[in-house]
Amino acid sequence: MTVAEKMAVTENNMEDINPVLRISQMDAIELNKALEQLIWSQFNSCFQGFKPGILTRFEPEIKAFLWLFLWRYTVYSNNATVGQAILNIQYKNDLSQTKTYRPMNKQQKVWFALFTVGGKWLAERSYDLFSNHPLGSSFQKTRSLINACAGLLKVSELLNFLIFLQQGKFATLTERLLRIRSTFIKPQNVRHVGFEYMNREILWHGFAEFLIFLLPLINTHKLKLKLFSWCKPIQGLRHNDPSLAVHCKECCLCGEWPTMPHTIGCSHVFCYYCIKSNSMSDAYFTCPKCSSHVHSLQPLEFKVEISEVHTL
Repeated sequence: MTVAEKMAVTENNMEDINPVLRISQMDAIELNKALEQLIWSQFNSCFQGFKPGILTRFEPEIKAFLWLFLWRYTVYSNNATVGQAILNIQYKNDLSQTKTYRPMNKQQKVWFALFTVGGKWLAERSYDLFSNHPLGSSFQKTRSLINACAGLLKVSELLNFLIFLQQGKFATLTERLLRIRSTFIKPQNVRHVGFEYMNREILWHGFAEFLIFLLPLINTHKLKLKLFSWCKPIQGLRHNDPSLAVHCKECCLCGEWPTMPHTIGCSHVFCYYCIKSNSMSDAYFTCPKCSSHVHSLQPLEFKVEISEVHTL
């Protein structure tokens, strides 16, 4: 046995041992869709300075030309789409009974373009071609027939996908009809799993779940008020002075002039809505200035000079 024959036998064995994974075939399809969207967005951005809607009338034809250009330099030249080339995959002619690699023939490539490019163009143009036509009812029947065929095609694609999930071959209906199969360009090496990365992901995932469980138990509003009381304490006031409320010209919670001023039994003043909402949301609410508990919510009346209001 020659060296070439040994290499051919090795490649055939590798093909049998390492079939193309289903996820790899699906990833290639998604990469192709992302590439088409990227090309169309880049092409559409070239006409941003023109009159709006200039490409709308000929959009299906322009897309068909772009996809045909893309097919010419991918499937027709290299027997693989862009997504397959990225994942080390290419199409194999599955009509041949031999296990050796057989590229797609010219007929399969042409039919591939008709099914993919022509099918997308017909799907986008079918409504315009058979709507509002002068001949009337006959074209309406034709459009209804096309819609029925499109529905049948969708059902066939669904059945093909279910069969693909079971067998792992022919990810699309076009591949099944043309008998082209995805194979690896080169034999795949054994994939080594990095347990260090997995351990790090598990650790961070557990830490995130712990934070999700812990954060709702922390009264962040009370903690913020406590920090605020440390940063801005009121000095020079005595707790037992009944006239101290007159000297407090701002709410201890919002920092604004107190609206409907109330006290909770200490020498500090609060807006009614501020103290009421906080005391209702937190049964253990304390004053952010002196840490006094809410003994009783009482309105406060005091006179303020107009000159004092303007100086605030």
